[in-house]
Formats: sequence, C-alpha cells, structure tokens
Amino acid sequence: MALLQASQLDTGKTSSTLKSAAKTREMQKIERAAQDFEAVFIAEMMKPMFAGIETEAPFGGGKGEEIFRSMMIQEYGKMIAQTGGIGIADHVKDHMIQVQSQMQNEQNPEGATSDE
Repeated sequence: MALLQASQLDTGKTSSTLKSAAKTREMQKIERAAQDFEAVFIAEMMKPMFAGIETEAPFGGGKGEEIFRSMMIQEYGKMIAQTGGIGIADHVKDHMIQVQSQMQNEQNPEGATSDE
C-alpha cells in the first residue's frame, strides 16, 4: 500500500514537472517570437536610414552591396533586439501571453479542468 502511494506521489510530481517544463518551453517560444518580431520591426525602421547613403566607385556600389546592406540591416535589427531592443518585444510577449490565456479559458471554461 505504501509503495502504491509513493508511486502515485512520484507520478504526481512527474506530471507537475512535465507541465512546468512545457510552460517553460512555451514561454521560451513566446519570448523568441516577440524578440524576432522586434528585430524585424527595427530592421524595417532602419532601412530608410541607409537608403540615402551613397558609395563611391572603386570599393562600393553594385548589386552585391545592395544585398549585403539589406543583410547587414537585418543583423543590426537582430543585435539591437537581443541586447534589450526598444521595448516592443516586452509588449508583444505580454499580449501573446494574454491571448493564449484567453484561448485556454475559452477551451476550459470555469469548473472544467484539463487534467480529466
């Protein structure tokens, strides 16, 4: 009997650990998506800043520079977002969490549990 109870306690702990790990993974996905969104937003905001920069003949210009410049701007956006950004990721993350919890509440109305 004691062995059965211990087994059930271990199962309960394992279940809560798995749920906690799933929530942690979900939060990491949300944070990553919010940071990626901020990186794209920052890159789009930076494009006009680089549009007016002229390059001179021997070492600049051409299609290669256009491609490199767009890639460089994307990387600038990623770096800025990774180092704290401008605060958009925090708001996007909060909104995503809010929407996700609303969806879960709609799927599991009060009184119903997802453990059944």
